[in-house]
Amino acid sequence: MSLRLIKYALNRQHAEPRFFNTPDALRDTYDVVIIGGGGHGLACAYHLAAEHGIRRIAVIEKAYLGGGNTGRNTTIVRSNYLTPEGVLFYQRSVELFQQLATTLDLNLFYSTRGHFTLAHSEATLRTMRWRAEVNQHYGVDSELVSADEVKKACPQIDISCGGNHPILGALFHAPGAIVRHDAVAWGYARRASQLGVEIFQNTEVTGIETSGGRVVAVNTSRGRIATGKVVSAVAGSTPTVLKMVGLKSPVDILPLQACVTEPMKAWLDTIIVSGTLHVYVSQTARGELVMGAAVDPAELHSTRSSLEFVSSLADQMLDLFPFLAGVKIVRQWAGMADMTPDFAPVMGLTEVGGFYLDAGWGTWGFKATPVCGETMAFTVAHDTNHRLIESFGMERFHRLAMLGEKGAAAVGH
Repeated sequence: MSLRLIKYALNRQHAEPRFFNTPDALRDTYDVVIIGGGGHGLACAYHLAAEHGIRRIAVIEKAYLGGGNTGRNTTIVRSNYLTPEGVLFYQRSVELFQQLATTLDLNLFYSTRGHFTLAHSEATLRTMRWRAEVNQHYGVDSELVSADEVKKACPQIDISCGGNHPILGALFHAPGAIVRHDAVAWGYARRASQLGVEIFQNTEVTGIETSGGRVVAVNTSRGRIATGKVVSAVAGSTPTVLKMVGLKSPVDILPLQACVTEPMKAWLDTIIVSGTLHVYVSQTARGELVMGAAVDPAELHSTRSSLEFVSSLADQMLDLFPFLAGVKIVRQWAGMADMTPDFAPVMGLTEVGGFYLDAGWGTWGFKATPVCGETMAFTVAHDTNHRLIESFGMERFHRLAMLGEKGAAAVGH
């Protein structure tokens, strides 16, 4: 089998066609250069080409497609946020996700599970009730449920949490779902490529040239590109790119770790999240449990995971599900979360003409992939912020117009 794999890998005439085109060389000029070949950058490229007729686009990725936070998240999709801006934004994303397999003509394994955010104290219950009322006001399906209803939906859960943090209730978000993140990235790449977008992997941006307060070119490891519009969608590398255009970064880079277990017989039909315990878990179609926690407390530009993370996560998971004690963890990893002070993204126009920012996604970026593509493409095409992202501009930090999304986004899920 190994020799056959090597044989087909080296065969340029392999029967399976390439998933997307890989041009040999950069052009001298593009209408738009998108830095970052993750979900956000690829979605933006697709929407620019499909909806705005802008097709001379280069997507520049320093490593491999989807190898950043797009491929390192825990695949959860939801819209039960706290602020009106956040609820409307993520609800649009859920709507787009639900139709995305048809849009991309690819099975994304989208699975609606229902999302329980557990409350372990009266204070948390009050916050859940607040979130439910805000959600319902904007048409999002969320409700406060009792601990008994949590137990009914997930019989395996220990409501007493080992006597440490008993579950008092939960915010239930019926549309909560999981979706294959790799499929999302590759699906956007294929459709964008079919529309004429050029994608370059293993190509690093080394500098951005400006003149008269506007972007004029991008320098890469493969040469210089003349362009009047640049989109930065690079998550953990945001401070580096902002420095290239002379802008101060509003984000801190904190590791966000996750892990996956060996496959098990299907038993977890829902998504379980606990901000108090700093854990969240879902089960894939193959039976693995995908688990994560909150961001690490100290800034670190690294994707290495740690024994301390797994040990702490296991302690909290066993409070919820004691029967998992003998289950093996087979893989762990980390992403670099670009956290903002108010736990909301930074999007849209900047002080530098032709430079557009898609950043500040912390632990909640993957679930915004489709709506980011739609809104950033509109912003780039019309050089004006889309109505859904008007409140997400970087200038809000100077105006003290913070959004206060921490109550709904403080755990990486």
